[in-house]
Amino acid sequence: MKVKATSIDIAHLAGVSQATVSRALRGSPLVNEETRRRIQAAVEQLNYKVDKNASNLRRMHSGTLALLLFEDPTPDESRINPFFLSMLGSITRACAQRGYDLLISFQQFSHDWHADFADSNKADGIILLGYGDYLTHRDKLDKLVAQRTCFVRWGAVLPDQPGVSIGCDNFCGGQAVATHLIEQGCRRPAFLGDASSHYPEFFERYRGYADVLQQAGVVIDPALQVNAESTESSGYEAMQELIARGAGFDAVFAASDLIAIGAMRALSDHGLRVPQDVALVGFDDIPTASFVNPTLTSVLQDTNRAGELLVDCLLQLIRREPAESAILPVKLMVRGSSLRAASR
Repeated sequence: MKVKATSIDIAHLAGVSQATVSRALRGSPLVNEETRRRIQAAVEQLNYKVDKNASNLRRMHSGTLALLLFEDPTPDESRINPFFLSMLGSITRACAQRGYDLLISFQQFSHDWHADFADSNKADGIILLGYGDYLTHRDKLDKLVAQRTCFVRWGAVLPDQPGVSIGCDNFCGGQAVATHLIEQGCRRPAFLGDASSHYPEFFERYRGYADVLQQAGVVIDPALQVNAESTESSGYEAMQELIARGAGFDAVFAASDLIAIGAMRALSDHGLRVPQDVALVGFDDIPTASFVNPTLTSVLQDTNRAGELLVDCLLQLIRREPAESAILPVKLMVRGSSLRAASR
C-alpha cells in the first residue's frame, strides 16, 4: 500500500522547514519565489494533495488570544517591566469577560518568530507589549501585516506605523512635567532617556517637555540630555554621566520611573538631596513610585483602560471589523520628589 506524502516529506525534499511549507501552501508573502518553486516541485514530485478539511480546521478560531511580552533586564528573574504587570492584569480580566483564554509568552527574537507563532495556530490574534528599539522591531511588525496576522500593540501611535497601536499621550505628559518643574522654580532641568526615533515614546515625552521649556524662555542645553533605557541601572549610570559632565542642573525629568529610581540613588551617592537640590519626576507611576523616599512624582497611564482597548481592538480585527489606534490621556501625580519650592 502506497503511503500518502505529508508536509514533512515535502519539507525534507525541498530542504526547508515544515513551517515554511505551510506558509508556501497557503500563499504567504513571507516565502520568496525561489523557495516557493522548490516546494512546488516537491509537491508535484510526491503527488501531494492538500487536505482541505484539515486546512479549514486549522483556520477555525481557537478562542484564545496571545500576549507576547518583551524581555526586559530586571533585578529579579521576572524579566518583566513592572509597568506591564498592572496592564497584564487588566488584559487578563478583559479576556475573561469576553469569553477568551489568554496565552502569555515572551517574544522570541528568532528570525521568523512572528511567522512561527502564527503558524502554530495557538491563538486567533496577538497582543504585543514592549519592543526595545522600535526601528529594529518595525521590520517584524511589517511582516506580521504582510502575513495578515491579527495583532495590536502597546506603544507610540505613529503616522506610518504597521498595524494598530494603543498608547498614552506622551507629548502631553512631557508638557505637564515641564510646566510643573517651571512652577517649582526650576530653570536648568535635565532629561534622562533616549530622545530619538529609536524610542518614540521617550522621544514624544522629550518633545512635549522641550516645547513647554522653549515657550517659557528656558534655554535647552544639549549637555542636559543623557540617553537611558528603562532600567534602574541605566538610570543610575545616566545620572552618573550627567553629574560628570559638570553642566549644572536643578531638576531631572526621567523618561520612566525605573530610570528615575536609579537616578535618585546616584544623586544620593553624590550627596545631592531630592527635592532640595534636585527636583525629580518620572513617568509610568508604577507602584514603587509611592514607596520610595521621597515619594516620586510621576505621570500616570491608565493601564486598566489600555488593557480593555487592546483586547477589544484585537477582537475587532479577528472579526474583520475596522479597528483604529487610540491615544489615552495621562495625569501628573505630584509627590514629594518634585516639590522643591515647599522644601526650601
